Amino acid sequence: MSADQTIDHDSWNYSPAKLPRQSKVTLGQIHGVLPFTGVRNPGFRSSSSHRVWLTYKTAADDFMPKVGIAESAAEAAVAHEFLLSPNLYDLRFQPLTVQFRGIGSKPRSYTHDLLATFVDGRRVLVFVRNSDSLEKPKTWRDIEAIQAATPSSAADSMIIVDAGRYSRQRRENLFRLHEAIQTPNPEFDDIVLWRACNHRSLWLMRDLFSLLDLPQKTVFKSCHRLIARGALRANLDHVIAEWSRIEVASWRSRLATTSKPEPKSWSRGATSCSARSVRKAMSWRTRWAARRVSLGFRPSSN
Repeated sequence: MSADQTIDHDSWNYSPAKLPRQSKVTLGQIHGVLPFTGVRNPGFRSSSSHRVWLTYKTAADDFMPKVGIAESAAEAAVAHEFLLSPNLYDLRFQPLTVQFRGIGSKPRSYTHDLLATFVDGRRVLVFVRNSDSLEKPKTWRDIEAIQAATPSSAADSMIIVDAGRYSRQRRENLFRLHEAIQTPNPEFDDIVLWRACNHRSLWLMRDLFSLLDLPQKTVFKSCHRLIARGALRANLDHVIAEWSRIEVASWRSRLATTSKPEPKSWSRGATSCSARSVRKAMSWRTRWAARRVSLGFRPSSN
């Protein structure tokens, strides 16, 4: 390295140098993908925060892929968790900017992180902040000022999310679960769930591989979709793989998960369901397909 390429900062201070902020990253038009519609583009380069660009689908956009930009990895994980809910109608990133004044401070602007709209019409603003910041009284004073400055017509409520609850493993699992539900296959999912409910010694995900005449990758993806919808339960703070501990949620618990807007309960304890309760939810065609698999036939993937 030549002398003109050496940063003098490194000769006496080994911490990362504070560089000037780079320009924001602006995505061009993508064929078949709706553009980002937030009031503020948080997609500038940062050495301290992980910016996330993602595509997602909601009923409000007729399930067309749309660009979303999250200001942090935790914010993206919260968005993925909302997108797993069957009751979600729309999700917007950076939806609204408000002007507020803290105690003894100058007027400032704040842009809300997320706005979730559910099928029953409820609208919820989401405030994501790290654990250290939420322990400071100043942060809660700012939150109260932001709530007061937000017009009542913007949303019905506002929730505070602790980013510390989303470990790196949980963030990765939520990303994988969201990717898994992009390719739905209800027939295979019902077959895997039927076999899981009838396997009394189910302990690991890999226990299902030898019980079904299906490719291992098909069963693996189906397990991810079943975990995403709350039919199977796993510890999301550990990366979900074939050696992961899984269990079948009870029929009543799965109904409760479907009716809840925020999918936050499937990582807790669960009780096994009976095969009779699963058969009630399965059509005769799916039950026959499950029987065919047990007899050595393989249903079509269409």
